[in-house]
Amino acid sequence: MISASGLELRAGSRILLADTSLRVQPGDRVGLVGRNGAGKTTTLRVLAGEGEPYGGEITSHGEIGYLPQDPREGDLSITAKDRVLSARGLDRILRDMEKTQSEMAEFVDDSARDKAIRKYGKLEERFAARGGYAAEGEAGRICSNLGLPDGVLQQPLSTLSGGQRRRVELARILFAASETGPGGASNTTLLLDEPTNHLDADSINWLRDFLKVHDGGLVVISHDVELIDAVVNKVWYLDAARGVADVYNMNWQRYQEARADDEKRRRRERANAEKKAATLKAQADKLGAKATKAVAAKNMARRADQMIAELDEDQPTERTAKIRFPSPAPCGSTPMTARGLSKSYGSLEIFSGVDLAVDRGSKVVVLGFNGAGKTTLLRLLAGMETPDAGEVQPGYGLRVGYYAQEHETLDTNATVWENIRTVAPETSEQELRTLLGAFLFAGEQLQQPAGTLSGGEKTRLALAGLVSSAANVLLLDEPTNNLDPASREQVLDALRSFTGSVVLVTHDPGAVQALEPERVILLPDGSEDHWSEEYMDFVQLA
Repeated sequence: MISASGLELRAGSRILLADTSLRVQPGDRVGLVGRNGAGKTTTLRVLAGEGEPYGGEITSHGEIGYLPQDPREGDLSITAKDRVLSARGLDRILRDMEKTQSEMAEFVDDSARDKAIRKYGKLEERFAARGGYAAEGEAGRICSNLGLPDGVLQQPLSTLSGGQRRRVELARILFAASETGPGGASNTTLLLDEPTNHLDADSINWLRDFLKVHDGGLVVISHDVELIDAVVNKVWYLDAARGVADVYNMNWQRYQEARADDEKRRRRERANAEKKAATLKAQADKLGAKATKAVAAKNMARRADQMIAELDEDQPTERTAKIRFPSPAPCGSTPMTARGLSKSYGSLEIFSGVDLAVDRGSKVVVLGFNGAGKTTLLRLLAGMETPDAGEVQPGYGLRVGYYAQEHETLDTNATVWENIRTVAPETSEQELRTLLGAFLFAGEQLQQPAGTLSGGEKTRLALAGLVSSAANVLLLDEPTNNLDPASREQVLDALRSFTGSVVLVTHDPGAVQALEPERVILLPDGSEDHWSEEYMDFVQLA
């Protein structure tokens, strides 16, 4: 259980939440919703104990399973399997059992061997008490359902992509939450920030079913409306304009209906208030013509202005980022060519012999199962990594704009302003301020470290960097992740209107439809084909 009272959260001097009380009990499955920048990620971090509130008190009882948007680094030398098993301490016990088993075989002295046998017996008892080999099998099933086959589980975390490491972390949390007995599922509160990122359609369906039957607490941030609709029985709406959290004890469908009814009521109230204010102003104008009524006229005009001001304060307009990709710089007929690209991590081959010619204005989608190397291919094309074999050849006038799904192009220690200034050093200060304003960054938020931004805000900042680049080849890796519906539509409109070349990696069918691709690259084979609607079914599965 988690309880917050008098909670106040701030980003700089901007108030995200003020004097707010929230409570998560076993059986509560809360959808935490609101526009990008409303404070959803900050709220979840603070509830998880990963950040301090500006004010108020938070208490928690039982276990907490927290999935942040960005993968945790930790010890990348351990295997993915050991990371998952560590949720119940099974990894250490298994390692100790293997070590002791080796000692039993090596010891010649009977007393030393007997001591090792007794130690092994105690370790085996501890292992059995925590579920033993059945728990190990359960961990394997969870991993498999999240798109992590056994081959991936045997690899060190350092060889996995950011998306794979994030799925390992999700598997670890769900494995801990599925434990029965004291400290198990009913005593575990899950705090999940965009858990469907990097998951294919089958894994998302499995996750929905898992969360629907989880009998502990749950708070989830997700732009996957189907997940929210299927899982939550309570909604917290963070209103960025008012700095409050509205609590709705209802499922998503009823919440949507209640919000629609509330919006209709507010429109009626606004229309009535505007009508009354107009009447007051008209009367004030009439009275103002008479010297003896001047004071009364001023009071009536002041009251009319106050009515409108209070109305505007109650209903501030939520702004939407104006996202437009850049007008592409002039270039040759084929600005980028890749020949024979191959990449391995250790002994694991990701792909080999990939050829790609990016013609001026061409639109290409890269498809492949999770771990097939889609992100790796984009990183090679962007010059972020070096291929083991083959090369990327720039054509005349090539200017690359790379959007990384894990926001690696951002300097998280630098401010918003420093990040945009770095990617556009020759652009005037006023132009950059205007650009950032269009992406909803202004005032003191320009001095906010990029590492403290929410996932959606990081996405907007990275896209702002692309817009300032005049790139003629855009390499886009899941550009619609972490965006609220309004911002996602802006990105889709930008894709539709961009006249340069695009190489796109996405699980979002809407992004593919907006792009209208001509070609598809299938990994890990690297085969190329003309786009057809038959590939659309593969987008969410890839």
